[in-house]
Amino acid sequence: MVRTLNIRRWLFLFISTLLVGGITIIITNMIVGWGDLTGGLDDPDELVAAGIWIFIVGLMFSVISQMGFFAYLTIHRFGLGIFKTHKLWNGVQIMIIAFTFFDLVYLRYLAFAQAGQSWADFMLLPTVLLIVALIGGYLKAKFTNQHAFIPAVFFLYVVTTIEIVPAVTQNDVVWVTLMLSTILVCNLWQLLILQKLTAPASKKSA
Repeated sequence: MVRTLNIRRWLFLFISTLLVGGITIIITNMIVGWGDLTGGLDDPDELVAAGIWIFIVGLMFSVISQMGFFAYLTIHRFGLGIFKTHKLWNGVQIMIIAFTFFDLVYLRYLAFAQAGQSWADFMLLPTVLLIVALIGGYLKAKFTNQHAFIPAVFFLYVVTTIEIVPAVTQNDVVWVTLMLSTILVCNLWQLLILQKLTAPASKKSA
């Protein structure tokens, strides 16, 4: 019998995702932009305070990730109910993924292109995100079933894109990197841990 996501399991998912978000943004920040966000602080107390602030930002990003995750679970159920079969619903999701890829390239090109830049200069972000989404979808399908591949890719690509819109519209490389990496890792964590939390209970534990 499949276990439901009761309060205890939901609390584990919530708290663990918070920690994943906080830790991810600190690691990413140290790699790509610590100086940009702390103004070159040298005082240890100020650095600790700045680190705590960055950690809290990561917690906020993880909450956005969790809201998007549970929203998608609801949308996925509605989609299956409307289109009746995985094949039709997957087809719709593939079309939305393609449209989102186009938007991430072309709309950012229209908004932020400078003299001499072409649309190809804006391919990196959507391409990297798609590659990670495909890898996440493969892992999800491997751990569960083949029907999970397209929904997982859709969640990791489309929902993540929606969640990082505030950073994308600012076109700040550091903040785009911080928000994208944090939310994407949180989304991957939730996507892959969910099956463990809802896996059929063994007879021994029943």
